[in-house]
Amino acid sequence: MTKTFATQLLAALLLAPLAATAAPLSDQLASYAAAAKSADPAFVGFSAARGKTLHTQAFALGKPDTPACTSCHGPDPRGAGKTPTGKVIEPVALSATPGRYADPAKVEKWFKRNCNEVLGRACTPLEKGDWLTFVSGQ
Repeated sequence: MTKTFATQLLAALLLAPLAATAAPLSDQLASYAAAAKSADPAFVGFSAARGKTLHTQAFALGKPDTPACTSCHGPDPRGAGKTPTGKVIEPVALSATPGRYADPAKVEKWFKRNCNEVLGRACTPLEKGDWLTFVSGQ
């Protein structure tokens, strides 16, 4: 086996989990984009910067012990988080947990739960798309 072939093989094996999640995540983002465009015809795309703000901002209407996403997930999406009861949460960054967003039903389940706990309401398609864009770039 040549060094070049071995390097290419290793890269392919390391990147395979990321490629496997690209289609479901891009399908989810496309669905959120269609919904965001329907809600606001001026919608032009998701923003990682807005997603980061959503991740770090404190909200007053959610549960008092979880005023921000960072309450459980921490400020660095690449690091593990902890629930208020101490249960470890895998990192939300796609680079740290490549298969995390492969199941759209699970993604929706967690958005429903976490948005209600943190924001005190359901997240909009724009917020979901922005947040996923932020964590997928981390």
